[in-house]
Amino acid sequence: MMRQLPTRQRIRKVLVIVSFLSFPVTMNFLSPYIVINAAQQGIVNGTLVMFGLMFVSALFLGRAWCGWVGPGGGMQEIVEPVNNRAVNRRQLDWIKWAVWIPWISIIVWLAVRAGGYSSIHLLHLTETGISVDEPVKYIIYYIVIGLFTGLAVLVGRRAGCHSICWMAPFMMIGRWIRNRFGWASLRLVADVAACSDCKKCTSNCPMSLDVNAMVQTQKMEHAECILCGVCVDNCPRNAILYSFSADR
Repeated sequence: MMRQLPTRQRIRKVLVIVSFLSFPVTMNFLSPYIVINAAQQGIVNGTLVMFGLMFVSALFLGRAWCGWVGPGGGMQEIVEPVNNRAVNRRQLDWIKWAVWIPWISIIVWLAVRAGGYSSIHLLHLTETGISVDEPVKYIIYYIVIGLFTGLAVLVGRRAGCHSICWMAPFMMIGRWIRNRFGWASLRLVADVAACSDCKKCTSNCPMSLDVNAMVQTQKMEHAECILCGVCVDNCPRNAILYSFSADR
């Protein structure tokens, strides 16, 4: 008999899958190429604004965007039953930084070369407001889907988030800044006295984190945590909870 998901996780699953289904509309606003093209012309476009919003949101919500509304997460969670294996994070986590650092450097260089950002065109290269509005654009669409779902199928849970996601570093940097200042924000807290050491939190974590070890040390902060709440909703003793609080 298939185990029924907790209500909050059913809602979260619906949100990430709807986000994935909306990807033909939103793809350009998350595109790593269009933001480069816009920077070359000194244009503030919708993609740049989206990346900025991801960074700002992480100052207060961590990487909740990844766990609750990220289309890449929706792509990968759909195929999760095919390969639900935890990934080797040591082999994967560094890759996204190897992608992000040269990419963001190119954007900065092009913007400086253009004399800075001098105009705003939120629908740059997306004049209709829909990203996939002609047949040829489906090629890019299916390449992106193929990369994220292919990695999840071949490597394991949310392998694309660990390796090729160019958006995650914006939120990881925002989260790092939040942690340095310690202001109130969305986070996880643990009560080690309530923990039965069943390790369900670790076995169910979609980001392959050793959540049980985090509970035992009461250090629930982790750069790869997407605040999806799977550990919260699967803990039989309520040893893990959401909290909007300052760093203790």
